[in-house]
Amino acid sequence: MQARAILEAALGLRRQGLDPRPEIMVPLVAVPEELAAIREDVEAVAADLVSAGDDLGYHIGTMIELPRAAIAAGAIAAHADFFSFGTNDLTQTTFGLSRDDANRFLPKYLERGMLRHDPFVSIDEGGVGELVAMACSRGRAARPQIHLGICGEHGGDPQSIAFCHHLGLDYVSCSAFRVPGARLAAARAALT
Repeated sequence: MQARAILEAALGLRRQGLDPRPEIMVPLVAVPEELAAIREDVEAVAADLVSAGDDLGYHIGTMIELPRAAIAAGAIAAHADFFSFGTNDLTQTTFGLSRDDANRFLPKYLERGMLRHDPFVSIDEGGVGELVAMACSRGRAARPQIHLGICGEHGGDPQSIAFCHHLGLDYVSCSAFRVPGARLAAARAALT
């Protein structure tokens, strides 16, 4: 139903002379078979909607937000046009912490030097970052043209943006109020 609504809207805009390029992102994929099945369903909807000569120009991808998805990224990439790393959830699932509850004890971890920084503010490069780097490498090996980016609050953090630039990610996404700072951080990362 959701894919049909997105694709019908895109088709309507195309017939008006516009050029929408919808990206359908499937969350919480853990195994490649999930994305393969959903991709097949979306492609069937698209085939049902288009007539000869119509091109919907859509892409299907997934949010990598589970450690298992990062590990299986090569196999998942076979069915994905893009990965968007959901680093908020990937941090929660990697650390086994709820961001909502962590504020009760994370300050003690920081105070005692157990963590250098809050992993919900800047990407934990030694853990979550390693999963992102592994997934990028495996995803690119399986599909060299795959688009890679992150979404969530890490996408507005200068340190995380520099890390993403180092990995060669194509984009960062963050909340609207963080966009000016993210643009500045991205420019700085590109210059260093």
